[in-house]
Amino acid sequence: MKNLFAAAVLLGFSAVTYALAPVVPLTDLTPQAEHRRATRLITHFISNYHYKKAPLDDQLSQTIFDNYLTALDPSKSYFIQSDIDEFSAYAHELDDDLRNSDLQSVFDIFVRFRQRVTARMTKTLASLAAPIDFTLDESFEFQRETVAWAKNEAELDELWRKRLKNDVLSLKLSGRKPAKIVETLSKRYQGIVRQTAQYNSEDVFQTFINAYTTAIDPHSSYFSPRTSENFKIRMSLSLEGIGAVLQSDNEYTIVNEVVKGGPADLSHKLQKGDRISGIGQGAAGELVDVVGWRLDEVVDLIRGPKDSIVRLQILPKNAGPDGPAKLISLTRNTIQLEDQAARRKVLEVEGPNGPQKIGVVEIPTFYMDFEARMRGDENYRSTTRDVRRLIAELTKEGVIGLIIDLRSNGGGSLPEAVELTGLFIPSGPVVQVRNSQGRVQLEKDNDEAVAYAGPLAVLVDRNSASASEIFAAAIQDYRRGLILGETTFGKGTVQNLVDLNRFDEESTGKLGQLKATIAQFFRVDGDSTQHLGVIPDVVFPSNLSTKDQGERALKQALPFAHIPPAEFVPNTDHLPHLAQLQAQHEARVKTDKAYLALLDQERAVQEVTDRKSVSLLETQRRQEHLQSRLDQRTRENAIRVAHGKPALPAAPTLEEEDDEDASGPDAEERDEPAGDFDVVLEEASKVLRDEVELSAPTSAQAATLTPPAVPTTNAPPATR
Repeated sequence: MKNLFAAAVLLGFSAVTYALAPVVPLTDLTPQAEHRRATRLITHFISNYHYKKAPLDDQLSQTIFDNYLTALDPSKSYFIQSDIDEFSAYAHELDDDLRNSDLQSVFDIFVRFRQRVTARMTKTLASLAAPIDFTLDESFEFQRETVAWAKNEAELDELWRKRLKNDVLSLKLSGRKPAKIVETLSKRYQGIVRQTAQYNSEDVFQTFINAYTTAIDPHSSYFSPRTSENFKIRMSLSLEGIGAVLQSDNEYTIVNEVVKGGPADLSHKLQKGDRISGIGQGAAGELVDVVGWRLDEVVDLIRGPKDSIVRLQILPKNAGPDGPAKLISLTRNTIQLEDQAARRKVLEVEGPNGPQKIGVVEIPTFYMDFEARMRGDENYRSTTRDVRRLIAELTKEGVIGLIIDLRSNGGGSLPEAVELTGLFIPSGPVVQVRNSQGRVQLEKDNDEAVAYAGPLAVLVDRNSASASEIFAAAIQDYRRGLILGETTFGKGTVQNLVDLNRFDEESTGKLGQLKATIAQFFRVDGDSTQHLGVIPDVVFPSNLSTKDQGERALKQALPFAHIPPAEFVPNTDHLPHLAQLQAQHEARVKTDKAYLALLDQERAVQEVTDRKSVSLLETQRRQEHLQSRLDQRTRENAIRVAHGKPALPAAPTLEEEDDEDASGPDAEERDEPAGDFDVVLEEASKVLRDEVELSAPTSAQAATLTPPAVPTTNAPPATR
């Protein structure tokens, strides 16, 4: 099932003994008293305090209904059209059910779903031993979100015949022997039945309430008591695990985020978008197939004590829905605040008079050690404090410019984003925040001091969000530095977490928590960062589509908006040659072999993302797998050679790999990564070098850290 309820869970915490949840009798799948109390509170908070004033009416009811069916059966693999026709009687009644805290119809739909899953898996298991002809030229359509529901059982039978054939072929191509394939799929299909049978009334309630909250906006969600605990783990600063945020999608566990400074990040083995299909404990523990598993049980299986090993079988994001799979080992560790702290490096770029130094400060997140600050610790850690220190160190090393790297920075502390901006501008407004009542609050930097006044660039990408966008937007509006890279995520909203138990006298701690959107960010020029994001001054080319990326790809996302600008004074004589910088950048990347190889990698990922079906003809699939691996190695080697490194050997053929079990020792890390070659950062340093050269008359002044000529008196509102 696809979890619509803030499904991100950070894999950390302490050792957890893995145990299967008990099967829940169908008679127990009924609304509980705490669900009725929680529903009353949730509808009250959303109606009165949510930023988006969405009336609970028939139109919203239809969206909730559609969301709920999608959450249960996203690939339309279990329900048939007659089920949907029957359920449609509830489509315009769910709003009334929410108002009356009457959720019996919701549970009735789930009971039918569970019955359909059991019947379908029973039929599929019975056909496992039947012979399969892989010489037929046919295909399996796996992207089914937009297709119609199966008209009848016969149509669903045909869908599952092809799905089974695809599952068998995928395992066969990964090197599994026939007996192992039958064993793996038997466990997988039985697991789907078991997982569905373990959904209790709390799970059903959470799934439905999130169909309600996400019908209003994608960042509002409900956490059941169990999920609330996982959320607390995610927000903790000290965690034991692999450092990954996961979500469940179409029976796969997907890596939604790799946490900076965690074992997964430091290993370079796990990437956002990878799918986890198997988990093994220790260096040689048996791999457990987790396709179709509940997200919380996958999380429990991956968690473990510090310094222990967990092995993950993954389907890389660029490998398509059919693999081939790859096995990686990670050592669980504690993720401390310092692991996610800002860090620096120095890059050398060729200048008119030889090599020149560009300083880089990478900020993975906007953080503050609140506990140390509350204790009165004068040396408490924070983003701004750390960056101020790093700037001083880089200045002593003689850098001619500074890059603030915010790629994949999903946000964090708003006060830190404001204070960090203050390191580069005199005092002034940084961001405007409008609440659900329409009141606008101005967040300001009140410190006149400037820590760095030299040439500045901010590097962002499609995963830079929230606080990152606030900082980048302020630097852009003040014309204080260059914004480089990709258009950012576009998350310009504020959420608040409410413990429902605090508002219920009868509560025994079983009501969970509600996360609701309560405000929206606006730039000082009046534009929202919501939906639109921050558009760079110099846009770097990419072959990855933005239509399915960021806030603009999320259903029910709040639209872009504009409010009156704040009073601020931009640096009007700064950055006068953006067009020339863009032209020089474009000319350079057209001949940069490393950058062209990166674009080829992105093109391959996009092609995989756009695919909606796979061939079930074995010879074609085998050739596709082989060609995919060879192409990937060619792209890796292009980057290596461009950096003066020797090329790696060609990838092994699939025939060679077929002699190994996918869980065997030779399966692990068959593809050596291209190395720590940051092509984008290198190009960013060249753009900043160009800016320094084009601003030669003032570069000497900037290098001495003399503040730029920016008036500090009030002036009429400025526009971009």
